[in-house]
Amino acid sequence: MRILLVVQRYGEDIAGGSEQSCRLFAEHVAALGHNVEVATSCARNYTDWANELEPGTELINGVTVHRFPVDEPRVGQRFGALDRAVVWGRKPVPLSMQERWIDEMGPRTTGLPNWLSDRAPDIDIAVFFTYLYFTTNRGLPAIAGLTPTLLQPTAHDEPHITVPVFDRLFRLPDGCAFLTPEEAQLVNTRFGHRPVEEVIGIGVDLDRQGDAERFRKAHRIGDAPFLLFIGRVDPGKGSLEAYDYFTAYKERNPGDLRLVIVGDLVTTLPRHRDVICTGFVPEGEKMDALAACTALIQPSYFESFSMALAEAWSMRRPALVQGRCSVLVGQALRSGGALCYDGFAEFEAGVDMLLSEHGLADELGTRGYRYVEENYRWDDLIVRYMDLLERTVDAYSRRGVASVGL
Repeated sequence: MRILLVVQRYGEDIAGGSEQSCRLFAEHVAALGHNVEVATSCARNYTDWANELEPGTELINGVTVHRFPVDEPRVGQRFGALDRAVVWGRKPVPLSMQERWIDEMGPRTTGLPNWLSDRAPDIDIAVFFTYLYFTTNRGLPAIAGLTPTLLQPTAHDEPHITVPVFDRLFRLPDGCAFLTPEEAQLVNTRFGHRPVEEVIGIGVDLDRQGDAERFRKAHRIGDAPFLLFIGRVDPGKGSLEAYDYFTAYKERNPGDLRLVIVGDLVTTLPRHRDVICTGFVPEGEKMDALAACTALIQPSYFESFSMALAEAWSMRRPALVQGRCSVLVGQALRSGGALCYDGFAEFEAGVDMLLSEHGLADELGTRGYRYVEENYRWDDLIVRYMDLLERTVDAYSRRGVASVGL
């Protein structure tokens, strides 16, 4: 098949969840021998979408990547005012203001939509990752109806998905791929069903290994227990709350427990002697961290699928997850590999259990591993994904035949 994937950012050193998901699907489909291309922006940073990467075409791990320049960086103050008005302000919001919000959301790559419509005859299916950004909101309408289209919305239970401008977007694709049952329920409750849809998830490579001792030595942790957070440090990821909970726990429970943060610091954290911030690290070092941790902490309120959680289970490590996120709770309950917390008291109790109850952490980690092994092995998942792509192409063909018949 000739497959084109569209996403807001793309690259091995770009850590966003939907961006990583797109890259992993692209590379695994390409490994099967299919012709896989990606259309994306020249941005590296989602906070301003500034052009940091060269426009043009390059080959990355067997995938042909086309980069389009962003017209202008996002102006934070201007976008913030518009975002407050559209998402949080009085309703109804004029459609023209919602459309301007999409443009300001970015990354505004106005050369992309026409390029997509021109390329439509050359591809068998176009796949769009994440519903929120310009690349999907302007790209999908440009190519829908010209070739089969699949949307992987990576949707969260967040206020943004209630904005009416998305109503027409979700009517366009011929198929939809979800990451969890909770995401499917959210989208279908909000927008209704599509002709073809399936909960696919994201694959996990169970053959990867991590060197726990190497990570502990590199960061001078020794034998101390530590909680691990992987992801961006910003309010939307719950990381600031997790930091506050950890420091409050340490005040009430002195000891050698540490918090290790692996990821970009979008927001600066106060210095604390028991908090280690590594910044963004290569994939191998991330796996070392997962192998070494006492438990992963996943504090996000807004998730469609937690890759860090699945990767922790692939290392047989347990997790402590945000109890106010239905996706995380669902993953925890289905796997039996994590404890959920809602508020500081439950966070404190969960940490106490992981540190004091002999064998609990290993038992949870083993359950998590079995869950990932049964549901998210790439070898099995990619077969289901390719079947979904073929069914989406068939649905498009049937729709065309029905239109001609009318």
